[in-house]
Formats: sequence, C-alpha cells, structure tokens
Amino acid sequence: MEPSALRIVTYNVRYFGHMLRGLASTVGPKRRVAAALATLDPLPDIVCLQEVETSSLRSNIVHRPTRPGETQLEAFMERVEETFALQGREMPYEAFYFRAHHYKVGELSLYTTGLAMLVNTRTLQVDRHNVEAPEHITHHHVQGLKERKQSRICAHMRVLRRADQRAFHIFNTHLSLPTPFAREFWATRDKMGCGVNQLHEAKKLTGFIGLHAKEEPFVVCGDFNSPPSSPVFRYLTGDAHLTCAQASVGQINPTLSRAFPTAGFMHMRMHLDHLFSGGGVSWLDTTETRPFGDLTSRFHGLSDHVPLIARFRLDTPAPALVT
Repeated sequence: MEPSALRIVTYNVRYFGHMLRGLASTVGPKRRVAAALATLDPLPDIVCLQEVETSSLRSNIVHRPTRPGETQLEAFMERVEETFALQGREMPYEAFYFRAHHYKVGELSLYTTGLAMLVNTRTLQVDRHNVEAPEHITHHHVQGLKERKQSRICAHMRVLRRADQRAFHIFNTHLSLPTPFAREFWATRDKMGCGVNQLHEAKKLTGFIGLHAKEEPFVVCGDFNSPPSSPVFRYLTGDAHLTCAQASVGQINPTLSRAFPTAGFMHMRMHLDHLFSGGGVSWLDTTETRPFGDLTSRFHGLSDHVPLIARFRLDTPAPALVT
C-alpha cells in the first residue's frame, strides 16, 4: 500500500431503511453498515453518505431513539462505536451532518433529508466545513412546486492531511431526479442524467467547487442520478474537466451507461453514483467496489445502492516561481 494514499467511500444508505424498502429506519441496517465499513482494510479516511435522516416519523417509527432528540446519524455512530468496541479497537471517526430538507404536517416531522461525512481523525484534521449552511443547488423547474420539491445540497469540507498538513477539499452531493415537467423528459428513452434540471444543478455544483477549491486538490462524490454517457456525466467530465475515478483506473468504460450498476430498483439496474476529482488528485484503485447485485460484496443487500470505494494520491504541487 502506498503510505501517502488516502481512501474514500461514498454510499447512499437509503435512510438505513432498506429492509423496509425505505419506509422506515431499523437498527439492523445501521449495525450491518457499520460492521461492513469497520472491516475495510485500510480504514477509509473519509466516508460520505447520502440519504441520511435528521429525526422524523420515518426514522423513529421502528427504531425508537435512545434519548430525546437523537438523530439518525447519532444512532448510526453509536453502532459504529459498538462495532469498534467489539473488535477491541478505538473508533477514529468524527461525524458531520448537513441538513437538506424538512417535510412537516403541522408539528409532525414526516421525514428529513441530508448528507453526512465521517472523517478519520487519525489521518485528517478538519479545517472548515459548511454544516451550518450547506450550499443549495436545487433547480426549480416549476416555481409553483418549489416548496414541495426535495432540496438538493452540496456538503463541503476542507481537510488537512496530518502527516504533512497538505490541504484538500471534499464535496458530497445528491442531485435531483430528472424533472418530468420538461419536454426533453418525454423525448428521450433514457431519462436519468438527461434532465434539464439535473444539468442546471451540475453547473451550480461545479461553480461552488471552483469558488472554494480554487487551485487546491478536491474530490466530489455522491449520488448524481446520472449514468456514464449521460449529458450530466459528459458535462462533468468534459466542460467541467472532472476526472472520474472508475474510468481513470479502468473499472468502467465511460461511454457505456449500464455496464457497472451502482443501484437497483426491482429488476432495473443503474449506474448513478460517482467519484470525481480535480486540482491534482490521482486515482490509484477502486478495490472492493463491486457492482450492485454482486453477492461477494460485504455491502450486499444493505441499501438500494452500493458504495464506491477508492484510493487516491495528492500530486506533488508545482514549485513556486521565483521572481
């Protein structure tokens, strides 16, 4: 293993409710996801999660909070602590939650959406983040439905590698599904990644990345609801000059949309999740990333998505010019 390499996981956990088809969160998936992450060797330096609840009817109806106000991420981190304790190891992760949307009927919270990041504090030091104000990237194609549409955000964190204080950025996001209110939706056979709203969100995302990463290395990951070869994917890897991790190491052919599914619904298989980079990041491998449905994966059956797991290196910065 390359000593300077860093490892990242991006995973749509579907509210830890896959056993009940996303209708409610249960303890079992939290414990099994925690166990699967803890058995990765080497341990990830960063874990980015999508579809994580705050606290709501859906997250609490089956799994009752152990204390008032407990969030879903806190409940999950208790399972992570428990897993490491059973293995006789110290748990190295600090968790950060980025809240996106809140659906209420009166005072009853039906469900909430959000993103999370887990940072391995043995290897990384958090410099800054946007937990208090995640960047909103939602494109509202129909203004009249603005308040009902699920908000989409980008979570951002600047971290320092403890070994040498080298800085880099992590961006975690979850783009919208293609809007059915656009003519283009009905004009194409393949819908995912073809929505005009998705392309607008991708452009907002890259604008936000450029504003904060500037010349520093960065990784952007998440559920893009867009397969390889889609307009959104082509924009990100073309106009926006992002490097796709799986394509970089030869795991996928970026011109094929269905060759490596990362998500499944009934009999459908889709490649929706991605890891991208820029600013001086080199991808080394995607060891233990398995396609959706692979029975050999330690994450099989835990969500309607599979995680992407990759190692990367921060390239040596160019020496400053002497004037």
